[in-house]
Amino acid sequence: MPVDPTAATTRSRLLDAAERLLTAVPYDDLSVRAVCGEAGANPAAVHYHFGSKEALVAALLQDRLEPEWSDQLDTLQAGPRTVTDIVEAILDPLIALQAAPETAPLVRTLAQFVLTHPRAPWDSRWFQLDVWTELLTATVPGLDPDVARRRWRFAFGLMMTEFAAPREISPDNVAALSDFLIAGLAGLPKGIR
Repeated sequence: MPVDPTAATTRSRLLDAAERLLTAVPYDDLSVRAVCGEAGANPAAVHYHFGSKEALVAALLQDRLEPEWSDQLDTLQAGPRTVTDIVEAILDPLIALQAAPETAPLVRTLAQFVLTHPRAPWDSRWFQLDVWTELLTATVPGLDPDVARRRWRFAFGLMMTEFAAPREISPDNVAALSDFLIAGLAGLPKGIR
């Protein structure tokens, strides 16, 4: 079935409008009516194209941020890799995006959104916990998938807490965060605990 070019254009205008508005207001203050008005779209357009404000913002974040990570994820999945490689593949793009004035608001929105909507409707593989769980269990010998999933939940919660703040993370804090994530995801031998 061919895609209606008007629908694709409206969807794109809604994403652009949401992105512009999110540079000025936090997710919780973003209104569907404002997005539709900014996009010059029918007041029901967000619900028609996305189903909800939450799904609109998830689509926006995936659309704008996944291209920054998809090649790195391909490289990680191709193997061989270390836990350090995995952490760097996540942190390095986040830090670069946060440092750029045009993308810093998206990083902050991502962080705030993930923290407040842990069950958001993600479609992209970059945003799927199972992808990261599989990478970690393939990297750390003998790691149980349930343990890996719990480690990732803690790791992503910590990362998003750091990136949700309205300031850039200092290099010292980045180094400490990286070290902490690597140690936590890799786990310590039982004799050291």
